[in-house]
Amino acid sequence: MNPGQKQPRWARSREIFDPAAANAERTVTLRRNDLRRRARAQGLELRHSDYGYSLIDGGRQRVDGRNDLTLEEVAKRLGGAAR
Repeated sequence: MNPGQKQPRWARSREIFDPAAANAERTVTLRRNDLRRRARAQGLELRHSDYGYSLIDGGRQRVDGRNDLTLEEVAKRLGGAAR
């Protein structure tokens, strides 16, 4: 291919698609969004950091002073089974 010549549309992407990894990532995203909605319904905010997740109350304080919760722990604290 000559410099300056456009690549065909089908040849542009060199990325290898891994459906198992994509599905796992999508599952985590959907779960996190569900927990974020459940937290807001209870007047809380779900935040993520390098350490993990934390629930923030209306006074801008961490629930139980923790910022290293897993999504499973967040689901338990919000009550009910994780969806």
